[in-house]
Amino acid sequence: MKNATDNIDVADIDNAIQVLNKYTKEPSIKPLISILEELKKDSCNESLLEQLADTWRNLGVFQGTVLTYVPYFYTWIPDDIFGDKK
Repeated sequence: MKNATDNIDVADIDNAIQVLNKYTKEPSIKPLISILEELKKDSCNESLLEQLADTWRNLGVFQGTVLTYVPYFYTWIPDDIFGDKK
């Protein structure tokens, strides 16, 4: 497992929040945005990163929506982004 906190920049998180709020209206993306808002305050919080990964994996087809607007999102997931490897 890589250390995802090495890849997190607060400016990138802020940009992701703004873009997702502007261009996505899907309610299932809102919890992801909430976690990003918390990560913006504490970008080294491992617990928040785990929550981010879990929430991401539960997005289903809306993962594509997130990657469309925030293509660097995958760098924030600390292991396999699609959860294929267990």
